[in-house]
Amino acid sequence: MPISYEKVPAGLVSLAKTAAVSLEKQGLTGLRAAVYLVLDRSGSMRRYYKNGSMQHLAEQVLALSVNLDDDGVVPTVFFDSDARPAVDIGVDDYQGRIAELHREYGHMGTTDYAAAMDAVIDHYLDSGAGSPALVIFQTDGSPDSRRAAEQTLCKAAKLPLFWQFVGYGKDKFDFLRKLDELAVPDRRVVDNAGFFPAGKDPKLIPDAVLYDRLTGEFPDWLRAAAAAGIIA
Repeated sequence: MPISYEKVPAGLVSLAKTAAVSLEKQGLTGLRAAVYLVLDRSGSMRRYYKNGSMQHLAEQVLALSVNLDDDGVVPTVFFDSDARPAVDIGVDDYQGRIAELHREYGHMGTTDYAAAMDAVIDHYLDSGAGSPALVIFQTDGSPDSRRAAEQTLCKAAKLPLFWQFVGYGKDKFDFLRKLDELAVPDRRVVDNAGFFPAGKDPKLIPDAVLYDRLTGEFPDWLRAAAAAGIIA
């Protein structure tokens, strides 16, 4: 069962209700799914941590998870030249958490998508979850190794994980567009990824628009994954 809004902090209730509208439009009301968040800590991301964009995204994703999951927790993976183990961001302890963890992790490195994806895969498999997962993967540029990122995404296509990539900044994101369009079934068993650019100031995107974009390709994947026997 999803969390009752009565147990959700006041600062997240409006966001959760807005997310619920998007889920209803996509025919996803009542769906149970885990929600993951992956955050880029490459050096070029510094301003987005400083101006609160990353905390804002974490709150939006946490509010989305209130409607999909039953524990009020979003496992969050930070990555740069490597990936940190998933950290739980929960409804009872979310304010200021992104800045706190960002400071704790120190030096900002490069952009290893594959390491971040492997961290999510490991956490999901170790959790023993029976429900599918929506992984919201934020970044502002191409990875250190495009080949490794492609291979990892294709490997993950056999798992109950859908990867929704979100691009911050002015990059053209040619590589993420390529990942979004990798051939099925030649490269992967199902289309397990989506992408949209959030622009140079992602905080300006209305919450309702963001939720529509985060959930827009998820229903297609659910149907394809069910047909392929990846999810029940």
